[in-house]
Amino acid sequence: MGNDTKRYLENWDDELNGVALYEILAGVEKNPKIAEVYRRLAANERGHVEAWAKKIKEAGGALPVFHPSWRTHTLGWMAKRFGVQAVLPTVATMEQVNSDKYAASGDAGELVGDEQSHARLLKQITGGMQGSEVAQLEGRHRTPGGNALRAAVLGASDGLLSNMSLVMGVVGADLAGRNILVTGLAGLLAGAFSMGLGEWLSVQSSRELFEKQIRLEKEEIAASPEEEVEELALIYQARGIEEKSARQMAKQILSNRENAIDTLAREELGIDPAELGGSAWEAAIASFFLFAIGAAVPVIAFALLQGTLAIVVSLISSAIGLFVIGAFITLFTGRSVLFSGMRQVIFGLLAAAITFGIGRLLGVNLGG
Repeated sequence: MGNDTKRYLENWDDELNGVALYEILAGVEKNPKIAEVYRRLAANERGHVEAWAKKIKEAGGALPVFHPSWRTHTLGWMAKRFGVQAVLPTVATMEQVNSDKYAASGDAGELVGDEQSHARLLKQITGGMQGSEVAQLEGRHRTPGGNALRAAVLGASDGLLSNMSLVMGVVGADLAGRNILVTGLAGLLAGAFSMGLGEWLSVQSSRELFEKQIRLEKEEIAASPEEEVEELALIYQARGIEEKSARQMAKQILSNRENAIDTLAREELGIDPAELGGSAWEAAIASFFLFAIGAAVPVIAFALLQGTLAIVVSLISSAIGLFVIGAFITLFTGRSVLFSGMRQVIFGLLAAAITFGIGRLLGVNLGG
């Protein structure tokens, strides 16, 4: 099989996965207008599927039976379980990756604009864009021519990497198994509490800032409504809506004070007034447990085993955990599971080796 045919098949498979994912999002989305946008995106992706299928046939290749990828299954499950907003940033990133890939290939110029359009549109939906505006914007782009999930994965990664390094540093110092276990548990609790408190402060500070910005927006609407109309109209014009239509939309929105506050908060500030960035307590608790889960991986072996066996099992379980985290990171990067997983394992074990060496050096010097 030639390199071009192989690339065509990979692109054909990616586009079919895009169709499958958008159809899932359309079925999960509660807002019928936005659900219709997802169906239109799926239809647009089907056009891309046909374009790659044509290239494959022209190159003498055959179309295989399509099976949705693990990434599509995972994102679909996340959307059904946690809502569409939980996966939209990742889907937008995937669209941008496809756009960059097509631009670099030199033989998919007609598809680059579509993929860029899809990425921009998904970011708009993520920012709280109203359904009618989304439909209008997508209608223009269809003419010819994390998120929470990310935070979850990175939180578990931080816990595993930091505590594995800590534990291996203590192992290098040649301390007894009980001391290693106590140190690992202390590192788990200290790190988890630190992560939880840090997340609480971050989200709470953001909520307070958002509340202040919304108050200022209310004052601006009361003091100079015409200026707010102009600002909102410019936002819509920047998205490709004609000036006249943009002004009409802005005036209609500003005619209702309560609706105006909600819309301006979303469009100008990128804030959902109902959420204000989410609950600080929910974020803190989630960060605590996600870090703790990752940090527990290298410690469990020392609670059940002793000596060299405990060290070996701890390293193996940590390596498996690192690989799994690396695999999940491919949800955001689009890289291969093997590449991302092994990269995570290599860097993690390298960090553990460095701390082990430092621990051994300190242990020898302090002990003798």
